[in-house]
Amino acid sequence: MADNFTITATPEAHAADTEFFVRRGMTKGYQIASLVTPPVYIAFVISRFGRSHITVNRLLRATWVGGSVGLVGGGGFEYVRSAYSKPEHVRARRIRAAYDTASIRADDHSTIGGIICAVVVPAVFWKRASAVNLVLGGAGIGSAVGLLAHYGRSISGDTPPEPQLPGHVVET
Repeated sequence: MADNFTITATPEAHAADTEFFVRRGMTKGYQIASLVTPPVYIAFVISRFGRSHITVNRLLRATWVGGSVGLVGGGGFEYVRSAYSKPEHVRARRIRAAYDTASIRADDHSTIGGIICAVVVPAVFWKRASAVNLVLGGAGIGSAVGLLAHYGRSISGDTPPEPQLPGHVVET
């Protein structure tokens, strides 16, 4: 047991845990920002300029730019949170995060939705937006749709199983 503690207490282990959380924060930030940006953008444009100023190109651009802001913000937040925390706390958080099946399923749904919509949106709206906005905006919209699919499955009763953390005895 003492050997495991000395391995996990090294600066390299803490740096690896911090890197894990930065990547996870970037993923979660992108997902949330891609989910929130389109309705906020539509509400803002309608209240400010009216319906005639909403175009597919602008909506897709706002979606991928908002997702990029979420990506950077989530990564920065997790870096500050993890780099300046005690290594023991960061290690415990990483173990919980690695076995969090709900979070893993949300990431999977979001990734699948992003990949599918990065292909489908350009095929449907080819003449209405630039190629960059079609692909990147489509990926953002798909990421949001995948995240909504995960939440919809969870609300409908198809919840992911509870994680079994190593070293914890499950009482039955």
